[in-house]
Amino acid sequence: MSAQVIMLASGKGGTGKSTVSVLLGAALAARTNRVLLVELDSGLRSVDVIAGVCGKTVYDVEDVLCGRCEPGKAVVESPLYKDLYVISAPYSGGHISQPALRVLTDAMRPVFDFILIDTAAGIGAPFQAASGVCDEAVLVLTPDPVALRDGHIVADELFGCGCPRTRLIINRVPRTLAGTGIEDLDECIDTVGVQLLGVIPESAEVSRAAYSSERLEKNCLAARAFAAVAKRLCGSQEPLVIC
Repeated sequence: MSAQVIMLASGKGGTGKSTVSVLLGAALAARTNRVLLVELDSGLRSVDVIAGVCGKTVYDVEDVLCGRCEPGKAVVESPLYKDLYVISAPYSGGHISQPALRVLTDAMRPVFDFILIDTAAGIGAPFQAASGVCDEAVLVLTPDPVALRDGHIVADELFGCGCPRTRLIINRVPRTLAGTGIEDLDECIDTVGVQLLGVIPESAEVSRAAYSSERLEKNCLAARAFAAVAKRLCGSQEPLVIC
C-alpha cells in the first residue's frame, strides 16, 4: 500500500473546499479505501466539525510537524465515515514547511490508500508546502467570476511548481447559472484551464452535513456526485455531471 497524495486548493475562500475535502474523503473511504485527511488551514479550522471529530482530538498537525508527537497520535477516525481519518489544523498559529510535511506524508503513505491535504485558500505557505509533496492537485471552485479568475491564478502557480496533475471540481452549482455572471460550465473550465474532475450541485444536505456534524444523506444527489468523483479518482469512467 502506498497512498496517493492529493492536495485540495482554491483561490478565494468560501468555495466549500474543506467540506469537499471531507465528503470526497468519505466517498473514497466508502470504496474500501483507507483515507487520511490532513488539514493545513491553521486558525480557520473546520474539518474537525464536518468530519465529526470535534472535541476528540488531542494533537494537531502543528504538533506533528514540529515533532511534539508521532503522526499516529494525531490521527483520529471519523465517527461519521468509516475508514476516514483526520489530522486537524491548530486553532491558531502554526508553521507549515514542505520538508516537515513530506516527512509526514512519507510516514503515512504505507498506511493509507489516499492522503488528502486540505490547504488554506490562496497560495501561501500551506499551498506551497502541499504543492511540493502531492501527486495531484484538485481545485475546488464555485461558478462565479472571482472564484474562476483566482482559480486560474492558482492553476498557473501549480503548473509553475511542477505539480504532476491538476483537475477541477466545480462546487455549489445551482440548477441555473442565470445571474451568476457565468454562461455555462464550459466557461468555467476554459477560464481555469484545467481538466474537469466533477460537478457538485448546490445542496441543502451538504450544508446541513457541514454545519451540524451529521453524515451526508447516502442517496441524495450530492452524495452520488461525490461518489462519482471518487470513482474517477480511482480510475473508473463516470459521468462528470450527475443528474
